[in-house]
Amino acid sequence: MKKNIFFILIIFSLPVIAQRNTGSVKLGHFSPDATEGGFIIGFEGGRFLDRNFNIGWSVDWFHKNYVDKRLVQDFNELYGIGNGEINELRAKTNLHDFPLMFTATAYYPVMPRMEIFITGGLGAELLLIYYRNFQNPDNDELKGAFDFNWRIGAGAAFQLGSLSDLIAEVTYHSSEPGWEYEVDNPLGGPPKIYERIFDMSGLMVRVGFRFYY
Repeated sequence: MKKNIFFILIIFSLPVIAQRNTGSVKLGHFSPDATEGGFIIGFEGGRFLDRNFNIGWSVDWFHKNYVDKRLVQDFNELYGIGNGEINELRAKTNLHDFPLMFTATAYYPVMPRMEIFITGGLGAELLLIYYRNFQNPDNDELKGAFDFNWRIGAGAAFQLGSLSDLIAEVTYHSSEPGWEYEVDNPLGGPPKIYERIFDMSGLMVRVGFRFYY
Protein backbone atom coordinates (compact mmCIF):
# COMPACT_ATOMS: atom_id res chain seq x y z
CA MET A 1 0.00 0.00 0.00
CA LYS A 2 2.83 2.40 0.86
CA LYS A 3 4.46 1.71 -2.51
CA ASN A 4 1.22 2.51 -4.35
CA ILE A 5 0.85 5.81 -2.48
CA PHE A 6 4.48 6.66 -3.26
CA PHE A 7 4.04 6.07 -7.01
CA ILE A 8 0.77 8.04 -7.06
CA LEU A 9 2.51 11.01 -5.43
CA ILE A 10 5.30 10.86 -8.02
CA ILE A 11 2.82 10.73 -10.91
CA PHE A 12 0.88 13.74 -9.63
CA SER A 13 4.05 15.72 -8.92
CA LEU A 14 5.53 15.29 -12.43
CA PRO A 15 3.33 17.90 -14.17
CA VAL A 16 4.11 20.38 -11.40
CA ILE A 17 7.85 19.81 -11.81
CA ALA A 18 7.68 19.85 -15.59
CA GLN A 19 5.77 23.11 -15.74
CA ARG A 20 7.95 25.17 -13.41
CA ASN A 21 8.34 28.86 -14.14
CA THR A 22 11.84 30.30 -14.36
CA GLY A 23 13.56 33.65 -14.28
CA SER A 24 17.17 34.33 -15.29
CA VAL A 25 19.43 37.33 -14.84
CA LYS A 26 22.35 37.40 -17.29
CA LEU A 27 25.45 39.62 -17.40
CA GLY A 28 28.23 39.61 -19.95
CA HIS A 29 30.05 41.07 -22.94
CA PHE A 30 28.51 41.87 -26.34
CA SER A 31 30.58 42.66 -29.45
CA PRO A 32 28.32 44.02 -32.23
CA ASP A 33 29.88 44.98 -35.57
CA ALA A 34 28.60 48.57 -35.33
CA THR A 35 30.49 49.45 -32.13
CA GLU A 36 33.26 48.32 -29.87
CA GLY A 37 32.30 45.59 -27.43
CA GLY A 38 30.78 46.39 -24.06
CA PHE A 39 28.67 45.32 -21.10
CA ILE A 40 25.20 43.84 -21.61
CA ILE A 41 22.58 42.90 -19.03
CA GLY A 42 19.38 40.95 -19.57
CA PHE A 43 16.44 39.16 -18.00
CA GLU A 44 14.76 36.02 -19.34
CA GLY A 45 11.48 34.56 -18.17
CA GLY A 46 10.33 31.08 -19.11
CA ARG A 47 8.28 27.99 -18.42
CA PHE A 48 9.30 24.35 -18.67
CA LEU A 49 6.83 22.42 -20.83
CA ASP A 50 8.63 19.23 -19.80
CA ARG A 51 11.89 18.41 -18.09
CA ASN A 52 14.01 19.24 -21.14
CA PHE A 53 12.24 22.06 -22.99
CA ASN A 54 11.63 25.66 -21.97
CA ILE A 55 9.84 28.49 -23.81
CA GLY A 56 9.83 32.12 -22.75
CA TRP A 57 10.84 35.69 -23.49
CA SER A 58 13.87 37.89 -22.91
CA VAL A 59 14.83 41.56 -22.86
CA ASP A 60 18.38 42.98 -22.85
CA TRP A 61 20.06 46.37 -22.55
CA PHE A 62 23.32 47.34 -24.24
CA HIS A 63 24.78 50.86 -24.05
CA LYS A 64 27.80 52.32 -25.86
CA ASN A 65 29.38 55.72 -26.57
CA TYR A 66 31.51 55.61 -29.72
CA VAL A 67 32.56 57.41 -32.92
CA ASP A 68 31.10 55.95 -36.12
CA LYS A 69 34.30 55.56 -38.17
CA ARG A 70 32.44 54.65 -41.35
CA LEU A 71 30.38 57.82 -41.09
CA VAL A 72 33.57 59.87 -40.51
CA GLN A 73 34.99 58.44 -43.72
CA ASP A 74 31.84 59.37 -45.65
CA PHE A 75 31.93 62.93 -44.30
CA ASN A 76 35.66 63.27 -45.08
CA GLU A 77 35.07 62.17 -48.68
CA LEU A 78 32.36 64.80 -49.09
CA TYR A 79 33.78 67.71 -47.07
CA GLY A 80 37.52 66.98 -47.09
CA ILE A 81 40.04 65.81 -44.53
CA GLY A 82 40.45 69.42 -43.32
CA ASN A 83 37.15 69.03 -41.49
CA GLY A 84 38.28 65.77 -39.90
CA GLU A 85 37.90 66.85 -36.27
CA ILE A 86 34.48 68.38 -36.90
CA ASN A 87 33.43 65.28 -38.81
CA GLU A 88 34.49 63.05 -35.89
CA LEU A 89 32.40 65.22 -33.58
CA ARG A 90 29.46 64.86 -35.99
CA ALA A 91 29.87 61.08 -35.93
CA LYS A 92 29.82 60.72 -32.13
CA THR A 93 27.00 58.42 -31.09
CA ASN A 94 25.41 57.44 -27.78
CA LEU A 95 23.54 54.21 -28.39
CA HIS A 96 21.03 52.24 -26.29
CA ASP A 97 20.02 48.84 -27.68
CA PHE A 98 16.96 46.90 -26.44
CA PRO A 99 16.43 43.44 -28.01
CA LEU A 100 13.08 41.86 -27.08
CA MET A 101 12.70 38.20 -28.04
CA PHE A 102 10.63 35.05 -27.74
CA THR A 103 12.93 32.17 -26.78
CA ALA A 104 13.09 28.38 -26.81
CA THR A 105 15.71 26.26 -25.04
CA ALA A 106 16.38 22.51 -25.07
CA TYR A 107 18.36 20.90 -22.23
CA TYR A 108 20.36 17.67 -22.07
CA PRO A 109 21.65 16.29 -18.72
CA VAL A 110 25.32 15.26 -18.75
CA MET A 111 26.00 14.95 -15.00
CA PRO A 112 23.83 14.71 -11.87
CA ARG A 113 24.07 18.49 -11.28
CA MET A 114 24.95 19.72 -14.77
CA GLU A 115 23.20 19.99 -18.13
CA ILE A 116 24.06 21.52 -21.48
CA PHE A 117 21.58 23.41 -23.64
CA ILE A 118 20.98 24.98 -27.01
CA THR A 119 18.87 28.12 -27.24
CA GLY A 120 17.37 30.34 -29.90
CA GLY A 121 15.12 33.36 -30.20
CA LEU A 122 13.19 35.62 -32.57
CA GLY A 123 11.92 39.10 -31.95
CA ALA A 124 12.35 42.82 -32.54
CA GLU A 125 15.02 45.37 -31.69
CA LEU A 126 14.73 48.98 -30.58
CA LEU A 127 17.68 51.36 -30.86
CA LEU A 128 17.65 54.74 -29.17
CA ILE A 129 20.48 56.83 -30.66
CA TYR A 130 21.70 60.20 -29.46
CA TYR A 131 23.74 61.57 -32.38
CA ARG A 132 25.23 64.96 -33.24
CA ASN A 133 23.30 67.46 -35.32
CA PHE A 134 25.14 67.83 -38.64
CA GLN A 135 24.94 71.63 -38.80
CA ASN A 136 25.53 72.11 -35.05
CA PRO A 137 27.74 69.24 -33.87
CA ASP A 138 27.62 70.41 -30.25
CA ASN A 139 23.89 69.56 -30.12
CA ASP A 140 22.44 66.08 -29.66
CA GLU A 141 19.43 64.70 -31.48
CA LEU A 142 17.44 61.59 -30.58
CA LYS A 143 16.44 58.97 -33.12
CA GLY A 144 14.77 55.59 -32.82
CA ALA A 145 15.33 52.66 -35.17
CA PHE A 146 13.73 49.21 -35.37
CA ASP A 147 14.51 45.86 -36.93
CA PHE A 148 13.70 42.17 -36.54
CA ASN A 149 16.32 40.03 -34.83
CA TRP A 150 17.28 36.43 -34.17
CA ARG A 151 19.68 34.64 -31.85
CA ILE A 152 21.19 31.17 -31.47
CA GLY A 153 23.59 29.79 -28.91
CA ALA A 154 24.66 27.09 -26.49
CA GLY A 155 25.71 26.84 -22.88
CA ALA A 156 25.72 24.91 -19.63
CA ALA A 157 23.71 25.05 -16.40
CA PHE A 158 25.11 24.00 -13.02
CA GLN A 159 22.66 23.27 -10.19
CA LEU A 160 23.39 25.38 -7.11
CA GLY A 161 20.34 24.39 -5.08
CA SER A 162 16.90 22.90 -5.47
CA LEU A 163 15.57 26.18 -6.94
CA SER A 164 18.64 27.85 -8.50
CA ASP A 165 21.22 27.29 -11.24
CA LEU A 166 24.41 28.98 -12.38
CA ILE A 167 24.39 29.37 -16.18
CA ALA A 168 27.01 30.25 -18.79
CA GLU A 169 26.35 30.71 -22.50
CA VAL A 170 27.75 31.88 -25.82
CA THR A 171 25.26 33.20 -28.40
CA TYR A 172 25.29 34.88 -31.79
CA HIS A 173 22.87 37.79 -32.15
CA SER A 174 21.77 39.28 -35.50
CA SER A 175 20.01 42.59 -36.22
CA GLU A 176 20.58 45.67 -38.45
CA PRO A 177 18.31 48.60 -37.49
CA GLY A 178 18.85 51.93 -39.27
CA TRP A 179 17.36 54.86 -41.17
CA GLU A 180 18.04 57.31 -44.01
CA TYR A 181 18.58 61.09 -43.74
CA GLU A 182 19.53 64.01 -46.00
CA VAL A 183 22.48 66.43 -45.86
CA ASP A 184 22.84 69.52 -48.08
CA ASN A 185 25.37 68.97 -50.87
CA PRO A 186 28.13 71.64 -50.64
CA LEU A 187 28.72 71.29 -54.40
CA GLY A 188 25.12 72.11 -55.17
CA GLY A 189 22.50 69.86 -56.67
CA PRO A 190 20.20 67.51 -54.80
CA PRO A 191 20.83 66.75 -51.11
CA LYS A 192 23.17 63.91 -50.23
CA ILE A 193 21.30 60.91 -48.79
CA TYR A 194 23.02 58.88 -46.09
CA GLU A 195 21.84 55.58 -44.69
CA ARG A 196 22.93 54.84 -41.14
CA ILE A 197 22.85 51.09 -40.59
CA PHE A 198 23.71 49.92 -37.09
CA ASP A 199 24.86 46.33 -37.54
CA MET A 200 24.14 44.92 -34.09
CA SER A 201 25.20 41.42 -35.11
CA GLY A 202 27.88 39.81 -32.99
CA LEU A 203 28.87 37.38 -30.25
CA MET A 204 27.51 37.53 -26.74
CA VAL A 205 29.28 35.79 -23.83
CA ARG A 206 27.31 35.79 -20.58
CA VAL A 207 26.95 34.23 -17.15
CA GLY A 208 24.01 34.45 -14.81
CA PHE A 209 21.62 32.88 -12.33
CA ARG A 210 18.38 31.07 -13.01
CA PHE A 211 15.75 30.59 -10.31
CA TYR A 212 12.58 28.46 -10.23
CA TYR A 213 9.20 29.40 -8.78
